[in-house]
Amino acid sequence: MKKLMHILFLSCLKATEMIEKKIYFRLTLKQKIQLKAHKTICSACSNYEKQSRFMDQALRHSHKLNESSADLTELKKETLEKIKNLEQS
Repeated sequence: MKKLMHILFLSCLKATEMIEKKIYFRLTLKQKIQLKAHKTICSACSNYEKQSRFMDQALRHSHKLNESSADLTELKKETLEKIKNLEQS
């Protein structure tokens, strides 16, 4: 019975590792079942997953904004160069 419990249920440490892994990689069927079983009995890990997803989305959004900002800066530089070239002509 103890071995079955060990196979089915995860520690919170292992569950949080899987939650992070799940963001970037696919979990195996066994891992998905273990994680789901753990989260049904552990509200702390369920909350951790929600917070982790939120932070990941915020970081991705921030990264996209930074890329857009860099693109705009480059576009501004190109436009200024064109204006300078027109003024010199």
